[in-house]
Amino acid sequence: MSRHLSTLVTPIWKENPIFFHVLGICSALAVTTRVSNALVMGAAVTVTAMATAICVSLLRPVVHRAVRLVVEMLVIATFVILFDVMLKAFWYDMSRQLGPYVGLIVTNCILLGRAEAFALKNPVFPSLLDGLGSGLGYSWVLVTVAVFREALGAGTLLGFPVLPEGAQPAQALFLPPGAFFLMGILVWVLSAVRRRP
Repeated sequence: MSRHLSTLVTPIWKENPIFFHVLGICSALAVTTRVSNALVMGAAVTVTAMATAICVSLLRPVVHRAVRLVVEMLVIATFVILFDVMLKAFWYDMSRQLGPYVGLIVTNCILLGRAEAFALKNPVFPSLLDGLGSGLGYSWVLVTVAVFREALGAGTLLGFPVLPEGAQPAQALFLPPGAFFLMGILVWVLSAVRRRP
């Protein structure tokens, strides 16, 4: 059981895809102006990572090594398209806010990287846990950055005002450099925490 727990927790904390592999950073800058956007994007990546991990693990005995990347990209693209269609059908306003970034999940290196590094070599259940852990690791970073950007940059959190009356939001945090700045602070804090005995 501890091996499965380690498979789940490692990409969330020890080998977080954004902080320690610098993967998926573009969406971390683009969709983190609102917490709701970050939650939906995190859900999209998590669901896609889990579904991709299951499919790649199931297909590994029958897919020839020469075409494995093409198959993995097709699997990823299929689940991204399904998520995008569902989002447009059931939450059109959110789909418009996220714009092309849901479709660009196909190019997110986290998904292909975990499919290649883990799902292609492991059974279904550990692959599912790895996909879940990778998605959650990506999601918590997005949501953390979004909380600070929305709270300090807009003065709201999920639409509710959080700054004291009369306080001016730091609107620079809404710009991409604001996301870079916050991510730099998070990397520094996380590195300091990891170095502690």
